[in-house]
Amino acid sequence: MLPRIFTEEQQMFREAYRKFLANEIVPHMEEWREQGRVDRSAFKKAGEQGFLMIWPDEKYGGMGDYDFRFEQIIMEECAYARCGDWYATLHSRLVGPYFTRFGSEEQCMRFLPKCVSGDTILAIAMTEPDAGSDLAGMRSVAVEKDDHWVLNGSKTYISNGINADVVIVAAKTDPENNPHAMTLFIVERGMEGFERGRNLKKMGLKAQDTAELFFNDVKVPKENVLGEPGKGFIYLMEGLAEERLIGAVGYLAAAQLSWDLTQAFVLERKVFGKRIADMQNTQFKLAELRTELDIAQCFVDQCVAAFSAGMLTAVDAAKAKLVTSELQLKVADVGVHLHGGAGYMDEYPISRQFTDAKIAPIYAGTSEVMKLIISRECLSDKYTPFNTRNF
Repeated sequence: MLPRIFTEEQQMFREAYRKFLANEIVPHMEEWREQGRVDRSAFKKAGEQGFLMIWPDEKYGGMGDYDFRFEQIIMEECAYARCGDWYATLHSRLVGPYFTRFGSEEQCMRFLPKCVSGDTILAIAMTEPDAGSDLAGMRSVAVEKDDHWVLNGSKTYISNGINADVVIVAAKTDPENNPHAMTLFIVERGMEGFERGRNLKKMGLKAQDTAELFFNDVKVPKENVLGEPGKGFIYLMEGLAEERLIGAVGYLAAAQLSWDLTQAFVLERKVFGKRIADMQNTQFKLAELRTELDIAQCFVDQCVAAFSAGMLTAVDAAKAKLVTSELQLKVADVGVHLHGGAGYMDEYPISRQFTDAKIAPIYAGTSEVMKLIISRECLSDKYTPFNTRNF
């Protein structure tokens, strides 16, 4: 594989974060999977050691001088340590930036320091029983009153839903005239009418709490409106490219782990007196996957560099999400097959790699939605043929 370029500081950060996971997170993952939720202590310990939300300015408790590759390191190490169902990145990098992008200084000062420390856990609530990728189908509504809004509706499949202290909730605010007129509300734990339903049982990602949320006449003060009323749909769209890049980084790291687990197994396991690795079918399958993984890694690293430079497009993020999510599932599937009966046993890591991977081509936009986004550009009049592009 081509060398990946990280600074000495970033390499030191990777080593320190890897040790943190080994000491503080990995030993508890099986217990947390059994209970269906990561303990809040995981967020607190990460915050105490400066590993939770690293990007905010120093005045909010973060590093200040920030490169997205630090976040890439966190996601890669977490996936490779089989801690992918600890959704710290959703808290820190997917939800957190909504405050600095669209919120007021007062909101940033009120919420971000506790998010950095791990005292406050974040979630975002968009998905509803009848509205996933199609946000226009959202039914949650909020009505403006004198000094507050009244929020009604329900959300489902909300990651960090049980643990969350603060949830950014999307709701329609002019459903009769404009189905895209949405507003983002900061709903806090303890607000009257805000209730949590079940911690949903899932095929994979067992330790990641995924909940139903209900909002029954919740009075949200106007100081808890995030950004301008009516612009929530635009805000959500602005964050999707980064969300899909975050997904791509994690999907690919998990796929890399599945390949390594399979490679180690086929080198040891013997069938008919030969190692599985000595069989041509195994060699061809793993060679194909190794090539796809290395090519995908180059593209994802380039997308990370483009994001840091403010140049990542929604289409390129969709490409990254499409190829890595499908590849995560493909590598895990081949891995289970090459493990034989052992691959079906939960005591072998590849089994969980497969069940965790199944959701990747679905959430954060299905593969079919990614293909629609990509096709709109490559089949439009604005498409630039390869030999006429400005490199």
